Amino acid sequence: MNNPKQNFFLTNNNQKIHYKFINNKSQTTIIFLHGLMSDIKSKKAKHLKNFVNKNKINLLLFEYSGHGKSSGQFIDFSIKNWVEDSRLIIKKIIKKNKIILIGSSMGAWIGTILIKYFHKKIKGFIGIASAPDFTEELIWKNLNIFEKNKIKNGKIYKLKSSHNNFYPITKKFIFDGKKNLVLNKKIKCNFPVELLHGADDSSVSWLYSIKLIKTLITKKLNLTIINDGDHSLSRPQDLKKLDLAIKNII
Repeated sequence: MNNPKQNFFLTNNNQKIHYKFINNKSQTTIIFLHGLMSDIKSKKAKHLKNFVNKNKINLLLFEYSGHGKSSGQFIDFSIKNWVEDSRLIIKKIIKKNKIILIGSSMGAWIGTILIKYFHKKIKGFIGIASAPDFTEELIWKNLNIFEKNKIKNGKIYKLKSSHNNFYPITKKFIFDGKKNLVLNKKIKCNFPVELLHGADDSSVSWLYSIKLIKTLITKKLNLTIINDGDHSLSRPQDLKKLDLAIKNII
């Protein structure tokens, strides 16, 4: 089995991005874009390591600034920074290969933005529990005037999460989100798109995958709604659906 090498990539603003690259000498590299406040220790990331070694494909895993073992504090960054982290590391590591972008939750939003940078290299796009524009649609629009003013005045708003903790919401996080919305766009994709979403997702409704279909313009699109699936889609039966989505693209 090919063990991934752990490395750190230095960005233009001196952030150290923790990454692992599995090189199976393939023409294709899967790039996994994790979700908000997640990392590359997740079940999906571990599953992808096994999948690529079994199927002799390359894999690039990394953690955005302020996440996992990468440097920086979460509250100092936003979608703008995480897109840039992703763009720079993909450009640095993947020189000639075709890529398959797999975005989980916020990662699917980041992946959608990345399409314009890597359009000619992309072999396929997979969105898992896609959360495009969530800073605007799921957070900002649901705050009251007092909460919005608190954020506008530069204070941190603690948004309760379903995991008995909270997300620290900053002005930068919300307003950089507003500048990077994708659901108001049409993005031409000359490659297959596979979207997976759980019907029981209490964090991001499956309707966001439906909305994303209107943004990603492609002749080959497959949406799989998993009846009893939650937001993480990390059960063995969910991961089998992910395998199938990758194989559909390959």
